[in-house]
Amino acid sequence: MLLTKKSAHAPQGASASSPFVHSLRRGLAQALPTMDRRSFLHRSGLGVGVGIAASQLTLVKKSQAAEGAKVGLGDSKIEVRRTVCSHCSVGCAVDAVVENGVWVRQEPVFDSPINLGAHCAKGAALREHGHGEYRLRYPMKLVNGKYERISWDTALTEITDKMKELRQASGPDSVYFIGSSKHNNEQAYLLRKFVSFWGTNNCDHQARICHSTTVAGVANTWGYGAMTNSYNDMQNSKVALYIGSNAAEAHPVSMLHMLHAKETGCKMIVVDPRFTRTAAKADEYVRIRSGTDIPFLFGLLYHIFKNGWEDKKYLHDRVYGMDKVREDVLAKWTPDKVEEACGVKEEQVFKVAKMLHENDPGTVVWCMGQTQHTIGNAIVRASCILQLALGNVGKSGGGTNIFRGHDNVQGATDVGPNPDSLPGYYGLAEGAWKHFAATWGVDFEWIKKQYASPAMMTKNGITVSRWIDGVLEKNELIDQDSNLRGVFYWGHAPNSQTRGLEMKRAMDKLDLLVVVDPYPSATAAMAAMPGKPEDLNPNRAVYLLPAATQFETSGSCTASNRSIQWREKVIEPLWESRSDHMIMYQFAQKLGFDKELVKNYKMQKVKGMDEPMVEDILREINKSVWTIGYTGQSPERLKAHMKNMHVFDVKTLKAKGGKDKETGYDFAGDYFGLPWPCFGTPELKHPGSPNLYDTSKHVMDGGGNFRANFGVERNGENLLAEDGSHSVGADITTGYPEFDHVLLKKLGWWDDLTDAEKKAAEGKNWKTDPSGGIIRVAMKVHGCHPFGNAKARAVVWNFPDPIPQHREPLYGTRPDMAAKYPTHDDKKAFWRLPTLYKTVQEKNVADKVYEKFPLILTSGRLVEYEGGGEETRSNPWLAELQQEAFVEINPKTAADRGIRNGGRVWLSSPTGARLNVQALVTERVAPDTVWMPFHFSGRWQGADMLAHYPKGAAPVVRGEAVNTATTYGYDSVTMMQETKTTVCNVESA
Repeated sequence: MLLTKKSAHAPQGASASSPFVHSLRRGLAQALPTMDRRSFLHRSGLGVGVGIAASQLTLVKKSQAAEGAKVGLGDSKIEVRRTVCSHCSVGCAVDAVVENGVWVRQEPVFDSPINLGAHCAKGAALREHGHGEYRLRYPMKLVNGKYERISWDTALTEITDKMKELRQASGPDSVYFIGSSKHNNEQAYLLRKFVSFWGTNNCDHQARICHSTTVAGVANTWGYGAMTNSYNDMQNSKVALYIGSNAAEAHPVSMLHMLHAKETGCKMIVVDPRFTRTAAKADEYVRIRSGTDIPFLFGLLYHIFKNGWEDKKYLHDRVYGMDKVREDVLAKWTPDKVEEACGVKEEQVFKVAKMLHENDPGTVVWCMGQTQHTIGNAIVRASCILQLALGNVGKSGGGTNIFRGHDNVQGATDVGPNPDSLPGYYGLAEGAWKHFAATWGVDFEWIKKQYASPAMMTKNGITVSRWIDGVLEKNELIDQDSNLRGVFYWGHAPNSQTRGLEMKRAMDKLDLLVVVDPYPSATAAMAAMPGKPEDLNPNRAVYLLPAATQFETSGSCTASNRSIQWREKVIEPLWESRSDHMIMYQFAQKLGFDKELVKNYKMQKVKGMDEPMVEDILREINKSVWTIGYTGQSPERLKAHMKNMHVFDVKTLKAKGGKDKETGYDFAGDYFGLPWPCFGTPELKHPGSPNLYDTSKHVMDGGGNFRANFGVERNGENLLAEDGSHSVGADITTGYPEFDHVLLKKLGWWDDLTDAEKKAAEGKNWKTDPSGGIIRVAMKVHGCHPFGNAKARAVVWNFPDPIPQHREPLYGTRPDMAAKYPTHDDKKAFWRLPTLYKTVQEKNVADKVYEKFPLILTSGRLVEYEGGGEETRSNPWLAELQQEAFVEINPKTAADRGIRNGGRVWLSSPTGARLNVQALVTERVAPDTVWMPFHFSGRWQGADMLAHYPKGAAPVVRGEAVNTATTYGYDSVTMMQETKTTVCNVESA
């Protein structure tokens, strides 16, 4: 139903004065006028050819490039610029047709091996995000509850003066920086560098609340915390287990590869508390109780072990500790215990286990359905253990295909603003700081002096999931000098985070809140909305800064499969927006460390202002991030790949041959996007790694083995790979530790280095050798992996549960199960803050919270919207597709409460929040569960927040945010928030 048609009719029973009608009228005030098909085609740029009438080029005046341009087919300047969709992590390529500086049309790239010429709804509407009418157009400041326009110079001066004031009074740790998975790699990297020069590790981004448990769990199992294979490689799978992933809506184009696999006989299994659009394509659908992934996965392992279906040679050669897991599984997860915990009968568990055994190779896919739990790290490792038992890791068609969320959440995790690491997962130890100080060309002691103390320099910062506690918690319980007093929301949505009511209180208490975003996000409205007088800081300063989109700059982004793609700049920054890296540089100028920040970069002029060259930032990444192989993907190689997508195979991603016409670059052997690790210098021409840990290929053809990252032995047991287990062509045919200058000398390989390489490599290991010589000798000369050759760990002894254990959520509907599977003990000073587990769970059981809130509340994605949704809900073409926030509720549950499909309901939670949403009565959810999408914001407990947005910058569709109601709960390793399993009640409104 069209937005323009909907205005004529309210739902049955809605009065003209109802909140629904008022909300709709306000939304429609911003919507496009009614238009016929011809007008729509012209307006959207979908007409035949690229000519467009002058009267319809409404954005010509907005773009500096278009000023004074003659518009008309005969004398137009038409260019095609290649970019990448800025929504999910699939990495769909887009050709933008630009006429006189105006983006008039787009086409999916048919040569792209990733999206194969396809788009989802969001990708098809991408042009609107670059030319969005509801963007923030100029800097603004909150004055007496309303946003007022100010100049950039005023904003930069006032913000940095306030930062200096807070630093003087409370130290650098009093300011918190929430970065963005929407930043390109270069911007994400530069922000971590910027924050380091400010002198704090209090920084984070979206990955914390989507896949931090994946990164920690997977990296601690076999070495790297990323998707092992690729979307394309799933075409080689014979069975695919989707558990906690609704790819059809969250990663729509990825389903192309799965559907192709099904055409050649791949069996598809979907495990989810909700019957999703992905489940509709499955050969077998399994409904589990939310949060019981471990009982189900270990139930599968029970049958695998009982029937001898595990890959015994693989386990002997390449896996440590599976015997201990076997004992635990057979003792604890008998079929009756599995059914009691997750609700799945033995027959179905056995059937799935047999499907996995009989169809080789098999892959496992997961997303936030697994990760966003207090035991997310353990659930992730249970999936890894299943794949290890079956021998499915390190082979084509196998692996763990972990679909990331945002377009560059993988890259931002790899090189961006993490509170526990410098770029490349180097950590925060002094050696890591010295490595980057040398790369940055600044004195290590100078960086150290920027921090409150040497101890704070090497201490993990507060996570984005807990910044509100950094503000609200008692100071004596926080492991830093001051509470947080200033927060930057730099490309992040607050409605993506739990405990919305407390977040509002925390925002009100701040001294400084800065929002940097193309769309001001719900942060702006939440900050302007009146709160409790006792919470409001009378000296609080709130600023909104208009960032450019990724279509108004260039740079690289990393898809979920680790392929890196280069975006060309499509249009110049519109209105007064500036690129994120320009804003960082301008802040640094005001703060006095601009020369240090851009020491290694050339500058270019954009709108008459200096902006660091993105290519130079990537070259700095290439010179420093050896650990995960972000060193071989030079700007030149990436740009050549983007221009010549047609040479890459759609299953293997390998170049069939060919050379770039302009540069003569030879693609032979390269994998598309040079998926990391792409080791050594660009000159080494490592092809990238399509499937991690694959011993069937030479290391110089992207092959490898498990990483030696956990020592040589444990309690007398060997942690290195057994004799005969090695990648093809390796000169060492057994397990070996990671390479450093000592090992090279012991092996007699030191003289394989050049004299210059010897000088650089002396006293270094492969991760800190600035010449890349150790990597070159190990890989190219001797066929060995620089990170060693070890066993994967089925037992992770440094985690709270070395063998994954099921633990009930803090808020649950089953006190009997909480008694059998209790949560963790409380923790003190965990990521600088106290973190509660048993205290909360036991109080909830004692207070019988499950009686007042008898429904499990979980959440997920829609195909129409993405992330916090502010950007996609501001797109009229997408807003038309889903106009209401809603809750899915089972027919029996609805009938018992007098709720009808389409009726308004109140959803309440233990936090005291009450959400007014529309009911969608459906059997997709079980009677004990309700489900909400997490993309909505703009309504707050029944009230429309339109008046609190900057004028003209509110999204077309506004609705209640599910995370206003979600409860306390955090993963025991990473502080991942619990969003997938909490409790609520639903009543008719």
